[in-house]
Amino acid sequence: MKPDAILFDFDGVLLESESAGNRHIADYLTARGNPTTPEDSMANFMGLSGQAFLSAIEEWTGKPLPDDFHVERDAENRRVLESGLDAVTGATAFVRSLPATLPRAVVSSSSSYWISTHLDHLGLSDAFGNHIYSGHEHVEHGKPAPDLYLYAADKLHVPIERCIILEDSPVGVTGAVASGATVIGLCAGAHCAPDHADRLRALGVRLIAHDFDEVTRLISGSV
Repeated sequence: MKPDAILFDFDGVLLESESAGNRHIADYLTARGNPTTPEDSMANFMGLSGQAFLSAIEEWTGKPLPDDFHVERDAENRRVLESGLDAVTGATAFVRSLPATLPRAVVSSSSSYWISTHLDHLGLSDAFGNHIYSGHEHVEHGKPAPDLYLYAADKLHVPIERCIILEDSPVGVTGAVASGATVIGLCAGAHCAPDHADRLRALGVRLIAHDFDEVTRLISGSV
């Protein structure tokens, strides 16, 4: 099918934030006596937010969060929000290539403020209008539940079965597959290891794209 709407995850799909963010978490935990590699961080925490994210860190370390965890994370987030991050290669051009009449939304575990600020940095602040949806602001159950995708499809007035979802994380694709949409597992970000596509396929993703040219081909002819 050619989609009636496209739902975009944000971090790791449009914004090259997963590698930087997980590297910061890994460095922080290692410095606090919990040896963690960026790969460990991505395998255990990527795509999570809110209490699920905090609980995953406590499970990984086997102890409560360090006292300065939130202070350090807030400082890093402020720094990144001020300076900006790169787009995933090809992401900006892909969004700009979409027909103006094709509904689209951002569906992310990040906050609306994070998404909006970085869309402005990327020059895409006009591309999604008000259709920016956060898993911990707009639904009771964020990813890996399918609720956020269903919510966004409803707001776009498009049946979820007529939507394509672009997701990169195991947590995200779990919810995306459960939603009933067509899911493209995007392995274009710097955080995607050689086995990333296999991890997504194991969760039920049938379509994989390693760059946005592949996304274009899938949407235009093969989906």
